[in-house]
Amino acid sequence: MRETATTVGTRTDGDVMSWEIEGFTASLTGSSRNTADAYRRDVTQFGDWAHRGGLSGPSELDRTTLRRYLAFLNTRGFARRSIARKAAALRAYLRWAHRTGRVETDLSRTLRAPKGAARLPRVPRADEAVALLDDAVAAPAALDDPVESAVARRDLVVLEVLYGAGLRVGECCAITVGDLDLDAAHLTVLGKGSKERRVPLNAPAIAALREYLDVARPMLANAESPPDLVLLNRRGRPLTPRDARRILERHPLDDGRSLHPHALRHAYATHLLEGGADLRTVQELLGHTDLATTQVYTHLTRDHLKAVYEATHPRA
Repeated sequence: MRETATTVGTRTDGDVMSWEIEGFTASLTGSSRNTADAYRRDVTQFGDWAHRGGLSGPSELDRTTLRRYLAFLNTRGFARRSIARKAAALRAYLRWAHRTGRVETDLSRTLRAPKGAARLPRVPRADEAVALLDDAVAAPAALDDPVESAVARRDLVVLEVLYGAGLRVGECCAITVGDLDLDAAHLTVLGKGSKERRVPLNAPAIAALREYLDVARPMLANAESPPDLVLLNRRGRPLTPRDARRILERHPLDDGRSLHPHALRHAYATHLLEGGADLRTVQELLGHTDLATTQVYTHLTRDHLKAVYEATHPRA
């Protein structure tokens, strides 16, 4: 179900001013912009629903009202995954309201919603990922225009870092020169919740970064370009996640299928596990706080092992 402001009856922010949603949103300093925007929408929708039900602010909330809201979402046909996210936004709001003295009791502890089933994008096989990167490596040399060649070198960096270091697309776009230590072959990443981690860089990614920084980035940069940001678009502005998605569209797999940038992160995790890496190591590399988040990849490796077994064992 497509979510819009009118899906659950949201009118205007003026209807829910007493819920102080702007103050809550401003408190989400450790969250990404996308998360903060989603939480703001979710809590605004809840505030409007509660306002229409006669509640004037968070101090009038109780457990029954919260359970009624989740039941309301279910009757409106929202997917379990969407309801789970809206419940997470409400828990964050309720914790903030309690912490700032707007409610006496922390109701977030009792708010439960069904967890959405983990849905992973289709992951390219290892040979498909290698072929995609090999094509990207060859692209700059085939271009006569220096700007187009610079763009191709930048595209190669994006692909190599997404697959070779397992970064989220937002983390990739935010890389600064100071985050890189190419001599030591590692990259420092500021991930979700402002959690910092250090990930290794493989030789192809290092080579792509060196060539891009030496040759391509100066071709794309201008006087208004952020001096420390690594990845720039054609106009010298910061590369965005949307730009990264377009890069993947320009580099489809051999069967013509285009990948989402996150599919390369999933491929990174899956191929590490298939190669024998232990789950906790992959957890650290991905920057997951909870091991259970990393465990969703294990079903992919089980499918791989089953296929190998059925293809090779004489009694399979």
